[in-house]
Amino acid sequence: MAGILSAALVAAGCGSSSGTTQTSSAAGSSAKTTEAAADTAASSGSATADSAADSAEKTSSGSAEASSAAASSGAEISGTVSTDGSTSMEKVITILSEQFQNDHPGVTVTYNPTGSSSGITAASEGSTDLGLASRDLKDDDPQGLTATTIAIDGIGIIVNPQNTLDDISLDDIAKVYTGEITNWSDLGGSDGEIVCIGREAGSGTRDGFESITGTKDACKLSQELTSTGDVIQTVANNPNAIGYASIADLNDTVKTLTVDGVAPSEDTILDGTYKIQRNFNIITNDSATLSPQAQAFFDYITSADAADLISKTGAVPVNK
Repeated sequence: MAGILSAALVAAGCGSSSGTTQTSSAAGSSAKTTEAAADTAASSGSATADSAADSAEKTSSGSAEASSAAASSGAEISGTVSTDGSTSMEKVITILSEQFQNDHPGVTVTYNPTGSSSGITAASEGSTDLGLASRDLKDDDPQGLTATTIAIDGIGIIVNPQNTLDDISLDDIAKVYTGEITNWSDLGGSDGEIVCIGREAGSGTRDGFESITGTKDACKLSQELTSTGDVIQTVANNPNAIGYASIADLNDTVKTLTVDGVAPSEDTILDGTYKIQRNFNIITNDSATLSPQAQAFFDYITSADAADLISKTGAVPVNK
């Protein structure tokens, strides 16, 4: 699994000077056609003049419609699209943003890695175009929002590569994080006090992990960190540490344990045999209208066209 990527990516403005110029030119040309037609007709009678003017007006209308269609073409969009939220979705949103920007050079997509709850709040308050949440919406979240799932992510249970343990049960994970099991030897590993690494309150990864393991508000953490990358690095540097992180961000600096004998993979996540998983969601405000460039980006990342890139990050696309 590749490591975490960082990316700056977000949204405003639409249309282009090229599109505007084309519309203006078409209108001018049509106006000249109208004048010429009317002058010619005047010399041969009012009935003919009316006919020529009608014809010229139709030409003008058709040219304006053609110019409008060109201006609204996908190749013409420009401006910024802002995204804000889940740090676990960084790799996914980065690769999708890079491709979208390649396809639409006039658009810049920005990304602010603040955590799932902050991304949901930003979408609600209108300070971002698209919120990012690696958890589903809850009753106590702001109302008037919609979560659109673009991928399913497994949460990997990680240890230091020096750790001799290869598998752990879901029940034992809960016992480790609530302090019931405190030594690796109790799990068949080497003697050593277990160091539990977790995420901060508001993290979608933490919410998913605690909900699935039944440890909500009961975890006893040695360290509470604010990003997926920090968790991976801390576990990589401590032989007695255990942590949890998005499988989309894992790399060979840590060892991923199987859970009840099942390794996290696209197949085991889709068939549900790997139990520790959650959704990657795009959060939109029901009362706000997205800018043309933000709507185009949303349409792209929620479509089957994004599936291959999502798969490359280690997450499992829901649209294929």
